[in-house]
Amino acid sequence: MSASPSAHGSGAASAWVQRWSHLLAPGASVLDVACGVGRHLAWFAQRGHAVTGIDQDTALATQQVPEATLVTADIENGPWPLMHNMAPQQFGAVVVTNYLWRPLFPTLLNSVAPGGLLLYETFAAGNETVGRPSQPDFLLQPGELISVCAGWHVVAFEQGYLENPARFVQRIAALRSFTHPESGAVPSRHTL
Repeated sequence: MSASPSAHGSGAASAWVQRWSHLLAPGASVLDVACGVGRHLAWFAQRGHAVTGIDQDTALATQQVPEATLVTADIENGPWPLMHNMAPQQFGAVVVTNYLWRPLFPTLLNSVAPGGLLLYETFAAGNETVGRPSQPDFLLQPGELISVCAGWHVVAFEQGYLENPARFVQRIAALRSFTHPESGAVPSRHTL
């Protein structure tokens, strides 16, 4: 299926991504999973980050963000294409919006470098009352992202209803915990 201007990922960067992108270290690399037409690739590239996007159709993202590294792959039915030394390649941030494929959770978490950022926002239970997606396989259950990020430093979490368009969402901004190798210090300040 080819993308269209109204395709997944069109328009401005998600307000959630905009709000929490300051948690990403300057110059850190960013992976946008199910990148659509590249709205988050463009957002981070404009802020000086090296960006990589992955989707089953990257034609429009290529046009919108020509400097991005784009990987065209079926990540639900094929192997994870971003491997390095038999482990997922790591990025300073992994961004996922409007996409849910639970079998990928371990790979996505392992794709975040120590001290890196996970920004995840997608549809949640309740959305079946206002539109699509409506199948439980494509809707996060209450608190599911908190469970997925157990052991991480959760900076922000929300779940609830949004208007324009009407939808139920769940979203998280979480940092992969780490201890500094020289000082043993754990970063603890994150501007809200």
